[in-house]
Amino acid sequence: MEEGMKIPKHVAIILDGNGRWAKSKGMPRNYGHAQGAKTVEVICEEAYRMGIQYLTVYAFSTENWNRPQEEVDALMKLLRNYMKTCLKTAEKNNMCVRILGDKTGLDEDIRERIAQLEAATVNNTGLHFQIALNYGGRDEIVRAVRNLASRVKEGSLELDDITEQMVSDTLDTYSLPEPDLLIRTCNEQRISNFLLWQLAYTEFYFTETAWPDFSKEELEKAIVSYNKRDRKYGMVKG
Repeated sequence: MEEGMKIPKHVAIILDGNGRWAKSKGMPRNYGHAQGAKTVEVICEEAYRMGIQYLTVYAFSTENWNRPQEEVDALMKLLRNYMKTCLKTAEKNNMCVRILGDKTGLDEDIRERIAQLEAATVNNTGLHFQIALNYGGRDEIVRAVRNLASRVKEGSLELDDITEQMVSDTLDTYSLPEPDLLIRTCNEQRISNFLLWQLAYTEFYFTETAWPDFSKEELEKAIVSYNKRDRKYGMVKG
């Protein structure tokens, strides 16, 4: 990558194409998910080396429960194993890990592993790595609205005092900077209910590469493309 490149502070990635990648190789979809999990580990390390401070990945959406039960069960098994691996990786790389989404929809043992992972890494000062699990942008906003509405109802918050910042601070991503760059793999060009509030001024990058094949070089291509953008945030630049 060229010197002098502006590195996005926060990169979000929609991990797409695991199943199609596996099918193209004559393998079951679950094989693709397993390989995709390995790619996550690689990209976490490469992203931090490049200077990216925050990395957020879309791992399992609220809609993914509608997939065949066999695939969902396999994904949950993979998730359980990944929680253990992620803890070791986080300790090794000084990585701070946080889970986004409605944790109440996950099995108790998974919630316990999430709590353990977050508690063990909360003070780490390396890459801030967020994993969206049982996450949906609309669901997140609804939960935030309910939270604010309950505060108004109980009298601890005035309706007219609600601001955009207050809404942001009530979302799963509170305290995180909004993404500078969103990457989606496998040639899909939509955001699929991911970070609907947070992506208001994010730059989008789409690649034909399936997630298991995503590499340091692919990440560099996305950053090169990002550097060609002129981020105006709704303003006019002279």
